[in-house]
Amino acid sequence: MVSIPIRMYAAGESASAVSFNLLHAKCKSRLKQQYVCPTDNEIVPRDQMVKGYEFSKDQYVSFTEDEIKSMGQETQKAIEITEFVPVSQVDPIYFDGAYYLGPDKGGEKAYRLLNEAMKQTGRVALAKWAARGKQYLVLIRPVQNGIVMQQLLYADEVRPISEVPIGDAELKETELKLATQLVEQIASDEFHPEHYEDEVRKRYHEAIKKKVDGQEITAAPEAPRAQIIDLMEALKASLAAKNAAAAPAPAERAESEPEAATGTEGRSGPRALRAPGARRTSSRGKGKS
Repeated sequence: MVSIPIRMYAAGESASAVSFNLLHAKCKSRLKQQYVCPTDNEIVPRDQMVKGYEFSKDQYVSFTEDEIKSMGQETQKAIEITEFVPVSQVDPIYFDGAYYLGPDKGGEKAYRLLNEAMKQTGRVALAKWAARGKQYLVLIRPVQNGIVMQQLLYADEVRPISEVPIGDAELKETELKLATQLVEQIASDEFHPEHYEDEVRKRYHEAIKKKVDGQEITAAPEAPRAQIIDLMEALKASLAAKNAAAAPAPAERAESEPEAATGTEGRSGPRALRAPGARRTSSRGKGKS
């Protein structure tokens, strides 16, 4: 029976996203959202609204807030581990949101022990977690010296690849060889997310700054779309372009050769993780088992 007191922290930063508000074009005042009944053509205040489920086309059953609340899952202070599975057996297509889990007071040693045990065995934990009236399937995985709780989609929330029309195509050995060379040419053994940035969001911020500074925005011309006519020629052209980009200019090569010869270059709140079969007790502000 093992219980690890933990605290939960958001892993993502949604505040960095660019969002726009609707304004009145005439006076630039921000518009207010209103709900209008199409039958009476009247504005409906919130105190006269009820939630309904459409079980057939334009046919609904309505529920009160109390009825909806009674169907929901009570928030639990514990994240209950049900089993450990090899990390390779969990397809990333099931991944949803992520949270960092950190040790709460007194849980540092058990937290570190779980982290190391998952690393040593190459396994991750599947667990159940309830919050905001819902029950979630989550995956607990080690990352460096910490732990991440990865929210997962349920099986019926993921469409099978068989629903995607793929068709049939025959590959030639020479085509596969060239494609493999292209992959190896730009391959890397590590993932460095810091090497990438959201270029679209960057353009938004640049355009917004120009507007704020009183400048006019000019739209960039749309780039022409490339059309692949011959797969072999396209693969050869890609390899040739990569080789040309990687080769140093004559002047650069002349400067680099002496150096080579010398050899001088060179949301947070307390939670608890519970193992299978553990009982749960509670204390104020902490979930335990």
